[in-house]
Amino acid sequence: MITGTVNPDREATISLPLRGPDEREQEIEAVIDTGFNGFLTLPPAVIMALDLAFIGRGRAILANGSEDLFDIHEATVDWGDQTLSVEAEAADADPLVGTALLYGHDLRIHMVDGGVVTIARLTA
Repeated sequence: MITGTVNPDREATISLPLRGPDEREQEIEAVIDTGFNGFLTLPPAVIMALDLAFIGRGRAILANGSEDLFDIHEATVDWGDQTLSVEAEAADADPLVGTALLYGHDLRIHMVDGGVVTIARLTA
């Protein structure tokens, strides 16, 4: 199970340990974004610090209707009791966890300041 908190900006956040190809590790604070259907977004500084491998470019329609091009990198994420290799999209913003990473899990948010956020894998 993954746990986090609701911050004063009313965002559900979790701490997420990441690793690059040379096992360098960095823990980030990420906002859960159910409007983002990718795995993860990371700022370029985190991508460079972990020396994440470039795997391609992507295109997205943003909430304001504009189109954006972005680099995609590969990151290793400790996700509950699993270690996953995921696509991390470069974005000049706070890290986001999207629905591709949440898929197959139960997300619960106590939507108050300091509220508890839990993410648990669904069982068959």
